[in-house]
Amino acid sequence: MMKHRVGIIGSGFIGKGLVKALTLMEDVEVMKVVTRTTIDGRNDFPYPHLLTNSIEDCIEHSDVIVECTGDVLFGTEMIAKVMESDIPVVTMNTELQVTTGSYFAGKGFITEAEGDQPGCIAALRENVLQMGFEPLVYGNIKGFLNSNPSPEDMHYWSRRNKISLEMVTSFTDGTKVEFEQTLVANAFQTKLLPDGILGVASEDLNEGANALALKAERLGFPISDYVLSGKAPAGVFITAKHLDMEGQREALQYMKLGEGPYYTLTMPFHLCHLEVVKTIRRVLEQKGVLLNNTSSPSYSMGAIAKKSLPVGTPIKRGIGSFEVRGRALKIEDTPNHIPIGLVEQATIIRPIEAGEMLTFADVDIPDSLAYQAWMKTRERIILPQGI
Repeated sequence: MMKHRVGIIGSGFIGKGLVKALTLMEDVEVMKVVTRTTIDGRNDFPYPHLLTNSIEDCIEHSDVIVECTGDVLFGTEMIAKVMESDIPVVTMNTELQVTTGSYFAGKGFITEAEGDQPGCIAALRENVLQMGFEPLVYGNIKGFLNSNPSPEDMHYWSRRNKISLEMVTSFTDGTKVEFEQTLVANAFQTKLLPDGILGVASEDLNEGANALALKAERLGFPISDYVLSGKAPAGVFITAKHLDMEGQREALQYMKLGEGPYYTLTMPFHLCHLEVVKTIRRVLEQKGVLLNNTSSPSYSMGAIAKKSLPVGTPIKRGIGSFEVRGRALKIEDTPNHIPIGLVEQATIIRPIEAGEMLTFADVDIPDSLAYQAWMKTRERIILPQGI
C-alpha cells in the first residue's frame, strides 16, 4: 500500500501526540516535523529523526501539512510558504484561523481539524443535518472560568498539567472558548448574540442549552455560544429542532432526547491530536473543507485590558497573558480594534484602563505577515460598507 505523506509544523503537545497517533496508521506516514527548537536538544520528542528546522524540507516531502504551532505569527508565515506549493493545509490552531485564516481561505485549501471543539462541532453538525435537525445553538462546554486569574494559580496549573503558561491562562480566562465559538460563527455564517458570547452557567447541560436555544429562536437565527458547567462532559453540543417536529416527536422522546421542542445532541469528548487523522483522511479523499474562518468573516477577537496599562507596558504575547484577554466582537461594529492574535512583542502607547478594548492607536506592534493579512481581510470587509 502506498502511504500518503504527512508533514507537521509544530513539535509541542499536539505535534508530539499527532506523530505518535499517525505511526499507528497504515495509510499515512509522517515525513517531517518542523520545529523552531534545537534538534539535538529534543530528547523529549518521540521520533527525533523526523525533526527539521526547514519548512522547505517539509514541503518537499509532504502531500498534506498539519499546522499545530499554537502561534499566530509564526504559523501564518509557515502556511504562506506551504500555499505557494499548492499543498492543502490542516490546522489545529483556532487562534490563527480567526486572525489570519480568512486571508488564506481566499488563496488555497485550509481547514481546521477535528479534535478541538470547533472541528468537533463541525463534525457533529454534518451528522445532525443528515438526520433532519435544524440547529439553533452550536455549543461548547466549558467547565471553569476566571476572567482574571492570578499568576500564582496559572503557574501551578501549568506545571501540574504540563502545558504552557499561556495556554492554561487562555483556557481559564475565557479567551480560548471565545476564539473557538468565533470560528464556529464565521465558519457556518451564523451569529453571536447581540451582546457577544454569553456563556450560560448551568449545572444541567440541557437546561443551559435550552436557555440559549430560546434566545436563538426569539432572535430568529442560530447562534454560537457555550454552557459553563462543571458537571457536563468536556465536549460539544448542538441544540436543534427537528424539521418534522410532529412526525418525529414520539420517536425522539422514546430515544431519550426528551419532549422537545429543543433537542440537544452531544459529543461528550474532544480528543485533540487523536482526531486529527480523520481530517487528514478527509483532505486526502478530497471531501472538502470541514470548517475554516471563510474569506469574509463577520466576527473577530479583540483584546480587553485585564488591568490598567500605562504607556510603555510591554506585552510579550496577548493570548494567555496577564495584561489582556480575548473578547469576541462584530468587525463592522469595532473596525479599529486590534485582534488579540496580533498583540505580540507589543508596547502600549496610550494609557488603557481596565476593561477597555485595545485599538491599533493604543498599541505599537512589529510589522508581520499576520498583520498584513489581517489588514487585507479588514479592508475587504469594511471598505464595501463605507465604515
